[in-house]
Formats: sequence, C-alpha cells, structure tokens
Amino acid sequence: MPQSLPPPYRSAIILGAGSWGTALAALLNERGLDVQFWGRDEALMGEISETRRNSRYLSSLLLPETIQVTSDLSALKPADMLIFVVPSKGIRETAQLVASSGPHKEAKVIVSCAKGIERHSGKRMSEILTETFPGTACAVLTGPNHAEEVSQRLATAAVVACMDERIAKDVQSCFTLPWFRTYTSDDPCGVEWAGAMKNPYAIAAGIALGLKLGDNAIAALVTRALAEMVRMVTHRGGKAESCFGLGGVGDLMGTCYSEHSRNHRVGKLLGEGLSLADIMASSRMVAEGVPNTLNLYEAAQTHQIRTPLLAEIYAVLHEGKPAREAMKALLTRDPRPETDVSI
Repeated sequence: MPQSLPPPYRSAIILGAGSWGTALAALLNERGLDVQFWGRDEALMGEISETRRNSRYLSSLLLPETIQVTSDLSALKPADMLIFVVPSKGIRETAQLVASSGPHKEAKVIVSCAKGIERHSGKRMSEILTETFPGTACAVLTGPNHAEEVSQRLATAAVVACMDERIAKDVQSCFTLPWFRTYTSDDPCGVEWAGAMKNPYAIAAGIALGLKLGDNAIAALVTRALAEMVRMVTHRGGKAESCFGLGGVGDLMGTCYSEHSRNHRVGKLLGEGLSLADIMASSRMVAEGVPNTLNLYEAAQTHQIRTPLLAEIYAVLHEGKPAREAMKALLTRDPRPETDVSI
C-alpha cells in the first residue's frame, strides 16, 4: 500500500520507553499518526518530555514536539492502536495495567513488538495480549529491526503477522514508509516462536566471536540454529516457511552478526571471560536471550524437542558451564544427517 495514502489507523499509543519503543514513536509520527508515548519511569518520561530525547536508551533521536510523552496511564487518550514494546517478562503486568486504566477501550488492534515466551505457561506474547484484551484483534510486528538504525531512517524491512488478513494489511500500511518496508504473514505463531529463539542463538554467536573461533564456526552455528528453530516452530504449531522469512532467518542473521544486538554483546563478553553477573550489572539494556533461554529450554524439554545448541547456551547461562566447553560439546556430538528434521 503506497505510503502516500493516509493510514487506516489515525492514532497509536506506544507502551514501553526502551530504544525500540522510542524509534517506533518517531516512525509512526512521521507516517502521520497521532502518537502518545508511555513509559513507567516517571523521571525518564519527564526528561523525554522536556528534552525530546531518550538519553538512557536512544539519545541520538530527537522526538517531535507533536508526540505526547507521559508516565501516567490515566492521561492517555483512547487510540486506534495499542503497541506493546516492553520486555517479554513484563508484558502480562503491563497489559493488565493498561486494561485497568481505560485507553484500550476504543482500540481497533493490539500490536505486539515483544519477543519471548512466557515461562511455565509457554504462551506467546500475542496470546497473553489476546487473553487480556478479548475481542480486540492482535497483530505481531517483528523482523531484523535494530532501533539504532531505524532511528537514523536507514533501510529496514519487517513483517506484520495476523490471522486476519485485513488487520494485517491495515497495520502494514501504518508501518510503511519509503525507508521502512513491511510484509504481511498469517502465521503469528511461527514468527513469535522464531523471534524468541533468535535471541539465545545470538548469545551463542557472540560467544563464538569472543572465543575467536572464526567465521566458519559462526556460520555453522547460525545455520544449525536455524535447523533448531524450524523444529521448535513447527512442533509448536507454526509454519516452517516463517523461519525462512524476515521474522526467522532475517532476524536471526541481524541479531547474530550485529554490533547493535544486546544478546550478541552478552555472548561476546562471555566468550572473552567475563561473568554473566558482571555483564548484566553493567548494562541497563535488557538482553532478552538470557531469561528466554531458560523459558525456551524448559519448553523444549517439556515437548521433547531436540535442541542441542539451545541446551548448551542454557548450560552456560544458567548452570555456569564454561563457554569454551559448551562450544566443544557441540563440535563433538555424534555425526548425523544435515537434513534430519526429526524432533
């Protein structure tokens, strides 16, 4: 749908004031939507309102004055789109807060931008949002989308996934700009499981880089990560082809090779010998791969899905296994056919 046409939704609330939420607020404002930007940290939102910059997470981006910035949910006006851009572990709590405050009552669609799986329940982010806002359509925005580059208006592609094709196209139109191209998908299940899985694999790629294992090893690791992704996605009800699109291999490559990736950075520092505790204490940014490795590993064990790479990342992050030993364990596994897709 040409960007010159007016967007089908005219207003949006961005919920979450990290780097991605900040970048999306500017993007939708440029597209012509009336944008409200909410974050729970009163001091941070006050600073953004005054300076128009998010100094904590994306200081290079100057937000237009037309974007309303607040930490008060009751100050939000009803909007056509509610866009959740909070860490996956906080999605349920934030959704419940919003549901009790009122701005959702006129929403035509809820959009999830969080990547992860809820622990114990194994639910995807859109499933949690659908539970919290029954009767309101839910879509997923995902892909290889680093906020730092989006904020600079560098060429970017994403995918909007929704079971309702009309909703997917309407959301797609809102996220269509000359430098930001979106595609549609009818497989939110597939793109959400793929998006959650790429984070642990980015940690593994970072570990390999930190250990100086070379490009061959990293390429092999990312390729085998894709094989595990396909097994998990298809077993959990998603489509294999989603793994080969922007929400799958696109996001996997973007995260495993990028200096902007927090998960890749965590892995690199682990490979260089730093402890996980020290790495996490040194950054305000949330590396989703750390908690989601635990969630995904437990899901794989529960459903008996073969994920040896994920298991080794779990051992490094949550059992204290030395990173070099984990990489060695992967190389010394029993030989098997490359195309073996059995669980």
